Amino acid sequence: MTALPRGWHAIGWTLSTFLISAVGGFIANSFGIPAGWLMGGALGVSVAAMVGLPVMLPRWVRDTAFVMVGLSMGATVPSDTLSLISHWPVTLIAMVIELVLIVTITGWILARFFKLDPGTAYLSSFPGHLSFIMGIASAGVGDARQIAMIQVIRILILTICVPIGALFLPPVTEMVTAGPVHTVPVITLLVLAAACAAIGLVFVRLRIPAGFVLGSMAISTSAKLAGLFEGALPQPLVVVTLIMVGALIGSRFAGITRAEFVRAAFGGIVATLATVGIVTIIAYAASLIVDMPLAQIWLGLSPGALEGMGALGVALGYDTAFIGAHHVIRLLLLSFAIPAVVLWIRRRETRQPRA
Repeated sequence: MTALPRGWHAIGWTLSTFLISAVGGFIANSFGIPAGWLMGGALGVSVAAMVGLPVMLPRWVRDTAFVMVGLSMGATVPSDTLSLISHWPVTLIAMVIELVLIVTITGWILARFFKLDPGTAYLSSFPGHLSFIMGIASAGVGDARQIAMIQVIRILILTICVPIGALFLPPVTEMVTAGPVHTVPVITLLVLAAACAAIGLVFVRLRIPAGFVLGSMAISTSAKLAGLFEGALPQPLVVVTLIMVGALIGSRFAGITRAEFVRAAFGGIVATLATVGIVTIIAYAASLIVDMPLAQIWLGLSPGALEGMGALGVALGYDTAFIGAHHVIRLLLLSFAIPAVVLWIRRRETRQPRA
């Protein structure tokens, strides 16, 4: 793998990545596509990486984007969101059923029809915890590069398809916060951002998955529900956040050759379609029981990355507390499920040579 550039080259690559994401986001937003700044940015940077243009994001920029997403998610939580908790057990049970079906069915598809070994097939099927999965893959379970490409393809497709799907769903005006329209004062915003970064760092030190996102979301949501601040985030800050997340998603394709992409793309697309089908069926069934928009339930149950789905929730005006809580619990469940499946894979692999 090529070493990342340093100094002025790194600055130039980072700025060009942001520029590509901003241009792609501007074009998508100009066409009126929901969450266009995010969708267009992710697509633009992905294409740039695939054709060999210099694309990269330093770690500190990535962490900053995570903090901003968490802050945005907390700041857009409606004041009456706690009244919906009574409905959440239904959707949480739906999520457990969904996870079992996704891992079982997509893992089987990848192993049966694409001839992937069990480690690669099942680690590619897990909807989330990419860093955890890649750590396991790097330790010798499955093909790490194939797993990375299938997982990134899943994230990218979901990020692109969700806003497009939102065009065909009923409007969600009733879910948009009807509170104050003024923006958060600058001093309050700076203090809140500092607190989000600090708690996010604590979460990271405690090895909590997606620590910066979860930590900043936790402090921002708590402060909002406690009445410590009111108002909306400045719109330019929201746009910058969406551009950063789009750049982050797209930059994951850096270093992947077109030949490698073609080999993994078909399997990734089929697995993603199967996953989307399972999520849609489960979300629709849950929507028949609870009084929530289907699209909000879908975002809460979707297997996309927390930062991507959280940013989409902010952009589309849904209850981000609901979305964030479900993604947090999904990550927690995966923390137990992934090691259990890996143990099963290793036992299966040790038995095969004896057969």
